[in-house]
Amino acid sequence: MWTGEGWLYLAIVLDVFNREVVGWSLKPRMTADIVTDALTMAWLRRKPAAGLIHHSARGNQYVNLVFQAKLKVYGMICSLSRKGNCWDNAPTESWFGGFKNERVYGERFEKRDEVIAMTLEYIEIFYNRRRLHSTLDYHRYSS
Repeated sequence: MWTGEGWLYLAIVLDVFNREVVGWSLKPRMTADIVTDALTMAWLRRKPAAGLIHHSARGNQYVNLVFQAKLKVYGMICSLSRKGNCWDNAPTESWFGGFKNERVYGERFEKRDEVIAMTLEYIEIFYNRRRLHSTLDYHRYSS
């Protein structure tokens, strides 16, 4: 997302079972630290048992040795989308489409703090607590 102060990128960790965003991070560059921070937030919130499968696209930030090492520390199994196949990561791609349509498009942000506040409100207040999902038959499944 563009602000008057430059770009901000968003990385999320989505629980595919209940569609909750369990980890997220905003940073000015899409590097391994943004996805590692989102993963760390997700792990701290849920502390899943070893063996959890973490699926992602094949971006450099996800195949980075630092991120892969963090997956191992957390006992997670890495699953990457097949090369050139956007359908493998459809739930996350769909999430970003909804985020852009519901909150980002048509907005202008002057400061990074505005984007951070909007993202926090969207994820933690609206999306995780109020928004119903067709894939869940419009029911809520809380963590």
